[in-house]
Amino acid sequence: MPRTTRLPASHQDFSFPCTRRSLSLLVISLGLTLAACSPEAATSDSVTLDFARAEHEAGRVVLIDIREPNEHATGVAKGAQLLPMRQLGARLSEIPTASDKPVLLICNTQNRSSSTLSALRERGYPHVRFVQGGMSEWVRRGWPVVRP
Repeated sequence: MPRTTRLPASHQDFSFPCTRRSLSLLVISLGLTLAACSPEAATSDSVTLDFARAEHEAGRVVLIDIREPNEHATGVAKGAQLLPMRQLGARLSEIPTASDKPVLLICNTQNRSSSTLSALRERGYPHVRFVQGGMSEWVRRGWPVVRP
């Protein structure tokens, strides 16, 4: 026979109405809490490609394509600022310093943009992030590109 444990009298009056809505809210809250504690959320170095596209097209971020000119020639995201990684040191002043409009770096696969991010952070650009997947994933998804 299973053993039952009685709660102390002070706890017996506690009740929680278990409705579908309350369960849904609990699950959503738990999910958001766990997401905020995940390794991906702990790092603010990157953004998803979907987020980058939506924010860029809405004009809420500056998208900087750090690929080289021969790569730009294959197509760029419309409205992206073109700033080849090799020219970054000489053109650093072209990267906005105001943190009210985030800067997103995009390259072909995210390797150069993630390493460039580290250098920019050291120079005082906390509002810069890199785009996961890069332009190769942008093109693979069939998203529009324009010639520079």
